[in-house]
Amino acid sequence: MPKIYIAGCGGMLGEAFYLQFRDDYELKCSDINVNDSWLSYMDFRNYKAYKDDTAKFQPKWLFHLGAHTDLEYCELHPDDAYETNTKSVEYAVTIANDLGIPILYISTAGIFNGKKTVYDESDEPDPIGHYAKSKYLGEKYVQGYANNYLICRAGWMMGGGPRKDKKFIQKLMKQIKNGARELFIVNDKLGTPTYTHSFAANTKLLIEKQMRGLFNMVCDGFTSRMEVASELISLIGLKGKIKTNPVSSEYFANDYFVRRPESEQLINKRLNEHGINIMRDWRASLRDYLRDYYNGYLIDSLNETDLQ
Repeated sequence: MPKIYIAGCGGMLGEAFYLQFRDDYELKCSDINVNDSWLSYMDFRNYKAYKDDTAKFQPKWLFHLGAHTDLEYCELHPDDAYETNTKSVEYAVTIANDLGIPILYISTAGIFNGKKTVYDESDEPDPIGHYAKSKYLGEKYVQGYANNYLICRAGWMMGGGPRKDKKFIQKLMKQIKNGARELFIVNDKLGTPTYTHSFAANTKLLIEKQMRGLFNMVCDGFTSRMEVASELISLIGLKGKIKTNPVSSEYFANDYFVRRPESEQLINKRLNEHGINIMRDWRASLRDYLRDYYNGYLIDSLNETDLQ
C-alpha cells in the first residue's frame, strides 16, 4: 500500500485521518502527545528528528496536521505559536521537497478578517492575532516553496469526542454534563462547521483524484454559534429543557480576549467547480458526531425531569 507520514496526528483531526486512511494506506503517525497505540513520538519542531523519521519511512505523501489552535495561548506565547505553526511548516516543505513527495497542509477560515460575510479561495486573507498570522504564514510558505502541495482550509472544527475535542461542541456538552441547564452563547459570530471525518474523507478523495492547490473544505450551510447550540440541544433531546441566552463576545472577554472574525464562513468553490464536494450539511454531520462520540455521555447527569 502507498505510504503516508502524518505529523501532528494526536488531535481530533489526526484521529479522523488515521481512521479514514488506514485501510488503503500504510501510515506512520506521530505526535508529541502519544495518546493512542497507533502513534509514535516525534516533535516536528525538531528539524533533524522530523527529517530523519520521515526519511526512514520513505512515504509517498507527507501530511502536516498539527498546530497550536488555542488563540489565547498563541497570543500569550507568540514565539511558540510561530515555531509550531509556521517554522515547522518550513521544515515540512523542505523535507517533502527533498524526498520528492507532495505535502498536505491544513489551514483555517480564521485567517480572514471577517469583514466579508463569505469567503472563497480567491479572497485575500487578512489575519488578526498571532494564531491566524502564524497559520497564514504557513499557508503562504507552502504555496511559495513547496514543489507539490495540497492545502485544505477548515472552518469551525468538530470531532474527536470528549477525549480529543477542545472546541465548541465539547465545551457545550461538558457544561450540560456538569448540570448546566442555562447556556450563554455568543450571537455575533458566523461560520461554517467542519466535521473531522468528512474533512478527512474529502481530502482522501482529492488525493485519489490527484488534485493539487488550495481548497476550502467545510460542511454545507452557513450558521452561527447560537444556531449550532440550539441544534445540539435539540439533537440530544433536551429542547425546552435547556435555556440558551444570546450574548455578545464581550460577555466572555476575560476568558476569550483575542478578537475573532465576525464571519468565518467559507464556500467550497473549487470543490464544487471540480464536482468533488462530498461535504455534507453541518446538521447531518453534527447528528452523526453526537451519535458516534457522545452516546451515553450525558446519562449520569440527566434526571427524570430532563428525560420526560
